[in-house]
Amino acid sequence: MIRILLALVILSLIGCVSEKRTDESRVYFAGEIVNPTSNTVILYKGDSTIDSVTLDEQNRFVISLDSVEEGLHHFYHHPELQYVFLEKGDSLQIRLNTVDFDESLVFSGQGEEVNNFLLSVFLANEQQEEVVYSYYGLEPRAFGHKIDSLQDIKIRSLKELNSEGQLTEDAFEIAKAGIMYSSYIYKEAYPFYHKKKKGYSDFPELPEDFYKYRDFVDYNNQELTYLRPYYNFMKYHLGNLAYMSCQYGCDPSGLEESDQLHFNKHKLALIDSLVEQKDLRDNLFRNVAVDYLLKHDSEEYCESFIESFHKRSGNNKHIAEITSLYEGIQNMRENHFLPEVTVYDTDGAAHSIRDVSRNKRVVFYFWSGAEKGHFTNISRRVAELKVKHPQYAFIGINLRTDEARWQQMLDTYQLDKSEQFWAKDYENVARTLIVYDPNKSIIANNGVIVDAFANVYKSFK
Repeated sequence: MIRILLALVILSLIGCVSEKRTDESRVYFAGEIVNPTSNTVILYKGDSTIDSVTLDEQNRFVISLDSVEEGLHHFYHHPELQYVFLEKGDSLQIRLNTVDFDESLVFSGQGEEVNNFLLSVFLANEQQEEVVYSYYGLEPRAFGHKIDSLQDIKIRSLKELNSEGQLTEDAFEIAKAGIMYSSYIYKEAYPFYHKKKKGYSDFPELPEDFYKYRDFVDYNNQELTYLRPYYNFMKYHLGNLAYMSCQYGCDPSGLEESDQLHFNKHKLALIDSLVEQKDLRDNLFRNVAVDYLLKHDSEEYCESFIESFHKRSGNNKHIAEITSLYEGIQNMRENHFLPEVTVYDTDGAAHSIRDVSRNKRVVFYFWSGAEKGHFTNISRRVAELKVKHPQYAFIGINLRTDEARWQQMLDTYQLDKSEQFWAKDYENVARTLIVYDPNKSIIANNGVIVDAFANVYKSFK
């Protein structure tokens, strides 16, 4: 926690030397990307593309906007996404190394203060996950005091930064919301983690004021819709409300549908009744749908869920994606033939994954060169499985990596090239094979699906 506090204090000092904001409406967003994983940078406001530019020979880019809708934006450099808060008159530069995308990212220039602060809160939240997990064994009041203390440290740093007069009111409110909603997530999660950590059969009895912050939750703040702590809080909060209402308000003996279907219908109903802001509403409905469908309940229950989804969110902007996912899952059920998805070997020859699994038992697993930690872990796990389960051929399919880098990684890590394939059309392969979970695997026998939703860690003893 000392490192987190020092980082926040240092960032506060950075704000003291920034230039005074101008009244010009033009905005510049520029920067340099070391070890780029794509040749483009795309700037978004919500789901809308504001501009897309190509990196030059020095891996630099410049986005110049005559005007900007002030507030939270995102920039995307495949496959990574991160915040950028833009206001009129900003002249903001970034520098990052894709090897450590978030950790290496630094903002400078007009608008740096709030962006560096938002980034520091984002990184602090990641770093303190293990610390907070150790608190879940505490009794409710002690846990609440710990979380409030972490929150107060960040709020004090924000106020110190703001005292220099560098932040606009909107920038201050966004940064404050990032801090507050991050803390709220921990409290929403507390009863579940406490019960699990203690091995209790029942949830702990909470003080009356434990969820006092819920009185101030804004379910319809458009400016916060794409702020990660706010959105993640909404997912946890609505799930918590739905679970508790099911736990204490529904008679299990009277249910004619699966627990998962019943619970997720509760979540749909809650979103429908509490959330009016369309972007947030659509995104939350989408999250529930994806989460439920990927649990691949029975065909009958999935159909019932989709009917409920259409009834409550028929004009959802993600409807095509949800429909495609639903249909894709039906196509990936047990005893169906593998779809005719094309992958490429190291010589550039195209193969259908159905043909790759012809006349043998195969486990397909997935990895990306952009996620080195996952690549290391899954490679180690597959090496173990090869020894324990020699009856299977373990076939790696690479996603979201350019071909040259993929080939280089095969050589560097001395992978068996006969067992490795590259997906040229990542979006189509991921959508068709339903690759949402990085640890997903597909077990097939002679081109026929045995289990399309296996897990390399959980499905093999």
